[in-house]
Amino acid sequence: MNVRFHSPGRVLVWSLACGLLALASAAFSQKLYRYSDAEGKVTVDFQVPADRISLGYEVLNSKGMVVKVVPRELTEEELESQEMTEKLHRESVAEQQRLRDWDESLMLRYSTIEDIKDAQRRGLGNLEIRLSILRGNRRSLKQEVENYQTQAADTERAGRKVEVDWLRKIEDLRKEIVTVDKDIAKRHREIREISAEYDADIERFRMLLDVVELRRNLSAERASPPR
Repeated sequence: MNVRFHSPGRVLVWSLACGLLALASAAFSQKLYRYSDAEGKVTVDFQVPADRISLGYEVLNSKGMVVKVVPRELTEEELESQEMTEKLHRESVAEQQRLRDWDESLMLRYSTIEDIKDAQRRGLGNLEIRLSILRGNRRSLKQEVENYQTQAADTERAGRKVEVDWLRKIEDLRKEIVTVDKDIAKRHREIREISAEYDADIERFRMLLDVVELRRNLSAERASPPR
């Protein structure tokens, strides 16, 4: 039977490499925490400073998605109120679920920020088309009103009585214009709201990407051998 003996130097290098790989794996799987520092700046790290824990923080998974929201500590007055405690707990659970659902939805639907911008352009483009149609309808209705008014004026100048049906038609057209104006205003609101929603999605997705990149950097730093 042949037995090989490794030199002490090779054994040491191999042991060091295994240790670094284990350290990198542990660092990458470790949870991250998002909190506000003393200056109010949002910060992400592997731990929350002791003096910031009482102010609340978020726990993130390896993809940067929120898995837990830890609320701030209550004041003495709030602790005396059981109703306030229960309310804050419900709000914390609801916010945690909302952020988790939002993050998961973004990660499922998009791969890059440009994907979100493309979806935004398509969505707003469809609304703009509908808005353009409404504006065209309004112009047509307004033109009809002007035509009836012109005919009515010509009739009066000729000394004839304007037909009641004409006057009723003008009134009906004006009511239609009011309805179209309301629809146009509604479309404008939808465009502003949907644009704001996409902007929020872009900002949230950018935050997820930043957290993933930060995790890689922190893991690489922890895995690097000391100099």
